[in-house]
Amino acid sequence: MKFGVFIPNTNNGFIISEAAPQYRPSFELSRELVQRAESYGFEFALSLVKYRGFGGATEHWNYSLDSPALSAALAAVTERIRLIGSVAILATHPAVAAKTAATVQDVADGRFMLNIVSGWQKSEYGQMGVWPGDEHYGRRYDYATEYIQICKELWETGVSNHKGDFFELDDCRMQPTPEQEIQVVCAGSSDRGMRFTAEYGHYNFIFGADVDALRATNQRLMAAGEQAGREVKSIATMHIIIGDSDEEAEARVRSYYDGADIEALKFMTGQAELDAAGTTADIITNLKIATFMGADILAGTPETVARKLEAYQDVEGLEGLMLCFDDPLRGIERFGEEVLPRLDLAGAAA
Repeated sequence: MKFGVFIPNTNNGFIISEAAPQYRPSFELSRELVQRAESYGFEFALSLVKYRGFGGATEHWNYSLDSPALSAALAAVTERIRLIGSVAILATHPAVAAKTAATVQDVADGRFMLNIVSGWQKSEYGQMGVWPGDEHYGRRYDYATEYIQICKELWETGVSNHKGDFFELDDCRMQPTPEQEIQVVCAGSSDRGMRFTAEYGHYNFIFGADVDALRATNQRLMAAGEQAGREVKSIATMHIIIGDSDEEAEARVRSYYDGADIEALKFMTGQAELDAAGTTADIITNLKIATFMGADILAGTPETVARKLEAYQDVEGLEGLMLCFDDPLRGIERFGEEVLPRLDLAGAAA
């Protein structure tokens, strides 16, 4: 089992709560986290792409660092860990993305991977005038297909004359081409999204409330890969909340739910008004479910967390776990020093 970490290049990470640790992104914080992850044997680190956050009292994700630029900077101060940079395909032309990825790959000496973000938050792209219309929801993976075809053509041959529904290139050139393959990852959860990953990607990020949910999702991904005639694996996202006792860790989880930033959650989920349907209390309860963004939560002492992690080692097709910590630096330190030595996972770092 391989471990990865979410780089805190957006404020407050993956917990939308006023009760959770609050922090702003910085290169210093990202560098410290990734270097610690590398020292503990983590295999990969992912940075998000975000141009507009969800607001609310926490201003969640209103602050962010550019993902490819950050990846290049982190590549220069690390040696082994793979860096996954993200590109918003509606905001960046594929020829530009291909050139950027090739440059970062050179800095990283083959350790860079590209995360394709198809785009779902209308306000994020509408503010820049690049939202193509609501028909994008139904065609975004068709758009992504042409996008990655162009990238791969430029990476492999240095030239593209692609003619499609979304892009027309005329003797588009890119040199130098990358000396090592740039692997592609995605986070498609729909059948169409998984088919895109199966046809063009290497890994797919998946979410699930528990190990059984992840196993079911992974079976869908493997079926898509089988149909495409390619092997594709998954990386599961989960939260790690470490306490001195199980009760303390679980109390922190409850406090994060209790302190959920309702306004930010409303914006993220598209809930226009609290009184749109049902009682206000019911809707607030439903919104709070999204506080941890749908990812599994492993809370407890280091020993408890280690025991819970071992349940994931037999999920077929699961390449690794992408970990989110409520307090990034303290969390990864406790994980590296107190959880990893307790693990008995095939391939786990120690």
